[in-house]
Amino acid sequence: MISKVFSAALSGLEAKIIEIEVDVSFGLKHFEIVGLPDKAVEESKERVGSALESSGFKSPHHQPLRVLVSLAPADLKKEGSLYDLPIALAFLLAKREIKFDPENKIFFGELALDGRLRPVKGVLALTLAAKEKKFPEVILPKENEKEAALVDGIKVIGVKNLKEAIDYLEGKKKIEPAKFEIEKVLKDQEFKIDLAWIKGQEMAKRALEISAAGAHHIFFLGPPGAGKTLLAKSIPSILPPLTIEEALEVTKIYSIAGLLEKERPLITQRPFRNPHHTASEAALIGGGNPPKPGEITLAHRGVLFLDEFPEFHRDVLESLRQPLEEGKITISRARHSVTFPAKFILVGAANPTPYGDLEEIKFFPSPSQMAAYQRKLSGPLMDRIDLFINVPKLKFEKLISPDEENSSRKIREKVIIAREIQKERFKKEKILTNSEMEIPQIKKYCQIESNSQNLLRKYVDSGKLTARGYHKVLKVARTIADLEGSEKIKFDHVSEALMYRLRED
Repeated sequence: MISKVFSAALSGLEAKIIEIEVDVSFGLKHFEIVGLPDKAVEESKERVGSALESSGFKSPHHQPLRVLVSLAPADLKKEGSLYDLPIALAFLLAKREIKFDPENKIFFGELALDGRLRPVKGVLALTLAAKEKKFPEVILPKENEKEAALVDGIKVIGVKNLKEAIDYLEGKKKIEPAKFEIEKVLKDQEFKIDLAWIKGQEMAKRALEISAAGAHHIFFLGPPGAGKTLLAKSIPSILPPLTIEEALEVTKIYSIAGLLEKERPLITQRPFRNPHHTASEAALIGGGNPPKPGEITLAHRGVLFLDEFPEFHRDVLESLRQPLEEGKITISRARHSVTFPAKFILVGAANPTPYGDLEEIKFFPSPSQMAAYQRKLSGPLMDRIDLFINVPKLKFEKLISPDEENSSRKIREKVIIAREIQKERFKKEKILTNSEMEIPQIKKYCQIESNSQNLLRKYVDSGKLTARGYHKVLKVARTIADLEGSEKIKFDHVSEALMYRLRED
């Protein structure tokens, strides 16, 4: 007899519904899984057999049965251990050892040898796909139920083992659907660093405010110990809270990457990723087979901090061009390609020389060393950064001064207001912040006065400002105007934006 149950397969950050068909007939012992299964899926026949026996049923390996498991569509690669539970249930249905209607249900879960259900990755994406395809109910491991319950409008049933799943499906046991209150969790915000702790560096803190308000990329250049790292780590404390849609978007990425905490199934704060300068290109942009999200995707809707920026390998840095420009990264392989989202704020930090502060180093770098170092701080990649800030050394008087009045909370309130202005402005567009504007939006929303045009003409014609740099200045000026609540971009706004843009190479 043939039975059919439903599951899902991950493809990049999306999921597709999978039909699991099982045909059981008498004959020589044989158990085969077809439909492009990977090694983990092929091994499920051993886990399923042992789990069935531990749950009070006969293993297919101890009976004269030919078992064929088909995972459709057959041309889609199936990976992972999430098919154990649906395969076991489909086998029992085909043998008529259990009876339930599988039509409106979808199943995920890895089986332990004793029948327990282990959690699987990517449950949020799988549940979203189930809801999209109008499945009213999902049955999965107990440890994954909170994550699945983030999806509103679908019944989530968490079970501890195979026997409990069968008892529920046959109506022998009642299980209450899982629930999760997203709004309540999103309100809980705690930050380790407050901008008020950072002494001096008024210009850098002002630039951070602009960066957070418009999601602009920022670069700090200064000697060791001046506060570049502390400034970067304070950015999450002034960013607006995640919306429900953004929280689900980020949580889905972390779920697929297997980085969600068991007790915290929802990402409530904007990500802050700080990869080491020895990170490879695949670690930064994503890769592998199948392709997995890299640091830039894990920083989606948050911050990617690259400390010791010039120490990163040149190929790694150059790979940032596409995501900085387009807000996404496409990883192409021979058989398929995957596109991951990558809308993040890039924060770079570097010393003036390979050995630190130019005024204090004992061993001066050679001309070739300085040239190689400076090459990484110039060119097309740096042209994609909006704000350049020199972070000077602090005097003793600044270090012992009282905490600043402008705390993260106060600046964050201003940033939230500016973001709301942008949200209203772009409600008919497919963007959220000023930094995401393309040429048509810049022409529409970044009109400037004649004196501002004359100022920018001077720097463009002299070659100090590229065409991309010109548009970056306009976008930053738009953000500065939003922070002041000004509908028009004034000369002062353009002047300040230009000040952050120009730098000495």
